[in-house]
Amino acid sequence: MQGTDTRGSSPAFLRPQNGSSHRSSGYIPGKIAPLRPPPPSQSHAAAEFTSARQEAQTRLPSLPVEQHRRQAEANRHKNTLICSAVSSLSLFVALGIFLGIASKYAPDENCPDQNPRLKNWSPGKDPEKRIIVKKGDLFRLNSDATVHSIVIQDGGVLVFGDDKEGSKNITLRTRFILIKDGGMLHVGAEKCRYKSKATIILYGKSNEGADVPEFGKKFIGVGPEGTLELHGHQKVSWTLLSKTIYFSGLAYGHYTFKKNFSRGLNVRVIDQDTAEILEVLKFDTHEFAEESLKLQNLLKNGHPGRIIAIAVGDSAAKNLLEETRVTIQNLLGSKFVRGLSYRQAWALVGVIGGGNSSCNESVRNYENHSTGGKALAQKEFFTVDGQKFVVRAYSEWNDGVPISGFQVEAVGGVILNLLDDVSSWEPGDRIVVASTDYSMYQTEEFTLLPCPECTKHQVKVKENPQFPHIGEVIDGVDMRAEVGVLTRNILIKGETESTCYLEKDCQFFSYDTFGGHIKILKNFTSVHLSYVELKQMGQQQIGSYPVHFHLCGDVDEKGGYTFKTYLDGLSIHHSFSRCVTVHATNGLLIKDTIGYDTLGHCFFIEDGIEQRNTLFHNLGLVTKPGTLLPTDRNSSMCIAIRDKVYGSYVPVPATDCMAVSTFWISHPNNHLINNAAAGSQDAGIWYLFHRVATGDSHSLAIETKSELTPLGIFYNNRVHSNFK
Repeated sequence: MQGTDTRGSSPAFLRPQNGSSHRSSGYIPGKIAPLRPPPPSQSHAAAEFTSARQEAQTRLPSLPVEQHRRQAEANRHKNTLICSAVSSLSLFVALGIFLGIASKYAPDENCPDQNPRLKNWSPGKDPEKRIIVKKGDLFRLNSDATVHSIVIQDGGVLVFGDDKEGSKNITLRTRFILIKDGGMLHVGAEKCRYKSKATIILYGKSNEGADVPEFGKKFIGVGPEGTLELHGHQKVSWTLLSKTIYFSGLAYGHYTFKKNFSRGLNVRVIDQDTAEILEVLKFDTHEFAEESLKLQNLLKNGHPGRIIAIAVGDSAAKNLLEETRVTIQNLLGSKFVRGLSYRQAWALVGVIGGGNSSCNESVRNYENHSTGGKALAQKEFFTVDGQKFVVRAYSEWNDGVPISGFQVEAVGGVILNLLDDVSSWEPGDRIVVASTDYSMYQTEEFTLLPCPECTKHQVKVKENPQFPHIGEVIDGVDMRAEVGVLTRNILIKGETESTCYLEKDCQFFSYDTFGGHIKILKNFTSVHLSYVELKQMGQQQIGSYPVHFHLCGDVDEKGGYTFKTYLDGLSIHHSFSRCVTVHATNGLLIKDTIGYDTLGHCFFIEDGIEQRNTLFHNLGLVTKPGTLLPTDRNSSMCIAIRDKVYGSYVPVPATDCMAVSTFWISHPNNHLINNAAAGSQDAGIWYLFHRVATGDSHSLAIETKSELTPLGIFYNNRVHSNFK
């Protein structure tokens, strides 16, 4: 009986052809392969024998084959994991590249100018054009513009364009900008600071056009539901000197000497480490040979490295001994002294022992009572502090008059050492250094120069100081001068006339005092200003100040504002009326703000009902008298301004006026922390406590009881260089 193997449909292990000890090169133990087709029919016995033999052969290698099978499965699992890992890694790399590229070109939701709904806007230059930005108007300003005015209302939005390189330079000139009823003006944002240069110029004269109700002229105004967000590039606002800077930039000051008919060799010995003039000498080598020997001994006994400056006055050659000439040649490196002749103009600057490389000299021949110009010698050196200075010597005959002279002065800029890291300050920035004397008028402005050799705590200034500024703690008293940076990349500027043009102002000021102003009214939506420069702002009339919060009430969380209203890092300088006025406004934060060269009280808390305002780390300096209030005025203004004086009363300046202050605080429940009042005509900080509110708040009949109110935080404030 013939039959078929019932396992014919299943895979089977293939037996090696030559036994287990002689396997072919392609043999793999336990490899699975499909059965070959069944052989032709055989007898039943043969089939049983064949089946039994196959079962026996299958059972014999079962143990090693099982091990090989498990190993193969493990290898396959391992390979699967490796492939999965490689695939996942490739996916993540590709995803990272994609997201990187996408993020490079995707708009930043924190940057107002990258809102995809904005439309580029170029209003052109038409001083008669009155712009209304209304509902549906979402404008991005990308170019300069001049218009009459801009009103942003009913949800309209105006944004200054910017780019990642900060390459834009946009200037907008307008008589005023009014933001109200859902209107918004954005230049940068707190989380996306403006990188380019933005300038808003407010123009117009006080006697031109009509006032806008509640705001007047030449302003940025924020009415109810208005939003004003200005956020410039962050930088350290102000710091302190860490080392004294000297008059002219040198520890011993600059030196200048000029004289006629000073016959012989005029000599200056200068310390190479400090630029100090050590000796002032004259050797009449024209008349006396012993003078020549004295000069020779001076040079031979001088300290190597000392700087020697020589200038001929009149004539020096007649009794200038040869051995002295040789000494000058050998020790100072002169090439001309051996041939010096009668009335020849000669000047030299050299170093004892320095040879030719350290010598600079010049000679001019005398003819017809003139040398036809100066024989000028000059050479630059460095003090041990790294300050570069130049030594000059000159000699000449001019119309029969012999002239000789010397100069020693700092050149190439003066390096200032500062307490804080000021690497955020840039070349071209303007800085101000406070007076450390009794007079605030020793305050000085400087322009920063590139300084690759400076550390992050140093800057180099272009101008030489005209006064010393202390940078030390002396006998436990911190005498270090404040140093503030005035420049910001967002500038709001009042455009002024070249001269004063209104008689009532010209009586006291020789210049135009009608600047721009920023005024914020109650129920605004959002106002935050940071790192903005305000220049030539304010007006000599009530209510028009560089920044003015007018009857705003609570402007922090208590007033329903999610984000506390603040002014941060502002630079307010060359102002015509105050710095910041807080009027019937509570909870405002003013920090890191500079008020410099202003008229009237600078940081001004007005009516006596303002509370919970914080002034933190602000700097005010050069606070000068103004005309607005009796307390702002000096003695001449006090006597001359009589329009609101009762009856025939004659004001007494010492008691009725002369109280202008850098910080004027009219209610005790406000906080002053880490501020500096570094120079005022009268007082640095003045607290005045009202029994009842004054000004516009007087009609509210609020009894302030300020004399019974606990004082807010008053901590670590500095006051100096004030008259009182």
